[in-house]
Amino acid sequence: MNRYPLWKYLLVGIALVVAFVYTLPNFYGEVPAVQVSPVRTTEQADTALMQRVEDALGQAGIQAQGLALDPRSVKVRLADTDTQLKAKDALQQALGPGYTVALNLLPASPEWLTAIGALPMYLGLDLRGGVHFLLQVDMPRALEKAAERYHGDIRSLLREKKVRYAGIGREGDAVEVRLRDTATRDEARRAIEAAYPELQIAESMRGEEHILSVRLSRPAQVKTQEFALQQNLTTLRNRVNELGVAEPVIQQQGVDRVVVQLPGVQDTAKAKEILGRTASLEIRMVEEEAMQDPARVQAALAGQVPFGAELYYERSGAPLLVKKAVVLTGEYITDAQPGFDGQTNRPAVHVSLDGRGGRIFKDVTRENVGKRMAILLVEKGRTEVVTAPVIREEIGGGRVQITGMDSTEEARDVALLLRAGALAAPMEIVEERTVGPSLGADNIAKGFNSTLYGFAAIALFMVIYYQAFGLVSILALATNMFLLLALLSMLQATLTLPGIAGIALTLGMAIDANVIIAERIREELRNGMSPQAAIKAGYDRAWDTILDSNITTLIAGISLFWLGSGPVRGFAVVLCLGILTSMFSAVTVSRAMVNLTYGRAKRLSRVSI
Repeated sequence: MNRYPLWKYLLVGIALVVAFVYTLPNFYGEVPAVQVSPVRTTEQADTALMQRVEDALGQAGIQAQGLALDPRSVKVRLADTDTQLKAKDALQQALGPGYTVALNLLPASPEWLTAIGALPMYLGLDLRGGVHFLLQVDMPRALEKAAERYHGDIRSLLREKKVRYAGIGREGDAVEVRLRDTATRDEARRAIEAAYPELQIAESMRGEEHILSVRLSRPAQVKTQEFALQQNLTTLRNRVNELGVAEPVIQQQGVDRVVVQLPGVQDTAKAKEILGRTASLEIRMVEEEAMQDPARVQAALAGQVPFGAELYYERSGAPLLVKKAVVLTGEYITDAQPGFDGQTNRPAVHVSLDGRGGRIFKDVTRENVGKRMAILLVEKGRTEVVTAPVIREEIGGGRVQITGMDSTEEARDVALLLRAGALAAPMEIVEERTVGPSLGADNIAKGFNSTLYGFAAIALFMVIYYQAFGLVSILALATNMFLLLALLSMLQATLTLPGIAGIALTLGMAIDANVIIAERIREELRNGMSPQAAIKAGYDRAWDTILDSNITTLIAGISLFWLGSGPVRGFAVVLCLGILTSMFSAVTVSRAMVNLTYGRAKRLSRVSI
C-alpha cells in the first residue's frame, strides 16, 4: 500500500546526491587570488596572456597555487594575502597600463567540483563589503542633447537643399524652424521628412511666420533614452576597470537608474571621481611621410619622435605616428552605430557629426584622400587608438563610414568606444552606501546563526510533538535546505542579507507542509483507520491543501520579483525557489522515507506520531 516504484526512489536518490554535490562548494570557503584582464573592452584574455602572467610570477619568485583562464581574465590562486599583494604589484609592473590587476577571492573547492560546474554562490555587497551607488540618469537632458544634434543637422540640410528660412532655434527638446510662406514651409517639411523619418513635425503660425516644430517621435524618444542608458552603462564599465575591482556589478534598474556595486572598495571619494570623470575623442591625421620610412619609425620607437608628431600604438600593437594637430574632437560626434558597408556588405561603423563638424570633416577629407586618419580616445592622460582608417574619398553631409572591421562584434565594440568617451546624459548619485569587510563578515555570521538556531528550534519541536514522524520531517527539511542551496549555486545567484532572510523564511514555511501531513495522519488514526491506510490517506488528502497554500505564496513571490527591484528581487528569487523545493521535499522525499520505514511491514499495529 505504501511503497514507491523503484524509479521514484531513484529520483529521490539522484536529487539528494546532486543537491549535496552542488551545495558542497559553499562550505570550502575562498582563497586569495589576483585577476588580470585587458583594459580595452575589445580584447580578450588568451593563453598568451596566461603565459605572460606565469612568467612574470616566476621572475618575481612567487609560487601560484593555480591559474585559470576565462574569456575576459586570467585568475591566479595564491597561498595567502601577503603573497596576493606581492603578486598584484609584480604583475602590474610587468604587464603595464594595458591590463587591470585586481584583488579577488576564488572558491577553495577541489578541482573535481569545479570541473562539473559546482561553484559557490556569489556574496552580495552587504556580505562581502564595498560601496554601493544608485545613479539617476537625466533623461530630459538626453532628449535635449538629441535636439541640439538635430538643430545643426537641420540647418545644414536646409542650406544644402537651398531652402530659405527665417531662422532656426531650439525650445527644450524641440527644434523650431521659422519660414515666411506656405510653399517654403512645405518644401522644408518634405526635405526634413525625407532625411529624418524618425522625427515628427507639427505646423503652427506665429504672427506672419510659419513654424515647423520638429521633435523625436515617441518610439524614437524611447530609443534615444535606451541608447543613453546603455551608453552610460558602457562608459561606467570602462571606468570601473581602472579601480581594479574583481567582480563589479553595474546594471540597469528600472528605466532610468543604474546600480553600481564595487566589492572590496572602501574609498568612496575615489570611486565617485572615477565614475564622474569625462573623456574626449580626437581625430588627427597620421604622419604619412614618417610612417613610410622604416628607419624613422625605428627611430621613433627608440625615443626620437619626429617634430610635430606623437607615437601611439594601434590595437594590433603596431606603432603609429600621429600629428599633434587635432582635426576634430568628440564634441562634434553626435552618434556612432554599427552597420554594414553598402558596397561590400562588410561590417562598418556609421558616425554622425553635427553641422560644423560635418563642414570641417568635408574639407579635411577632400584634402587628404588616400591618407590615414586616426581616431583617438583620451582619458585621464592615456591615449588609445580606436581605429585608423584610410580616407577613400571626400566625405560630406556629416555622415562618416569607418570600414575595415573584421566582424560585426568589432564594429559594435568600435562604435561603443566612439560613443563611450563621455556620458550620453548627466547622472546624479541618489543613494550611496559603504559596507566595511568586518561588517560583512558579521552579517554572514549572524545570518548563518539565525538560520541554524531556527532550524534547531523547529527540529526540537517536531521531534517532541510528532516523534518518529517529526524526525522524518526534519530530515525532509534538511533535504529542502540542500536543494535550495544547490539551486542557488547552480544559478550562480548572489546571496545577500535579504536572501538569507528568504532562506530562514523558507525553513519556517516548509515545515508547515509536514505539520499538515502529520495532523492528517493523526486525524485518520483517530477515525479508526489502520496505520497503513492512515498514512496513505494523510499524504493524499494533505496534498490539495499544501498545493493551494504554496501556490498563493508563489504568486506573492512572483509579484515581488516582477514589481520589485534590487534586494526585493533577490528575496523573491529565494522565496520562489524555496517554495518549489519545499513542496518536493515535504511530499515526495518525506513520503519516500516513511514508505521505507513503514511500507514494508505486512501487519503494522501502530506508528510513532
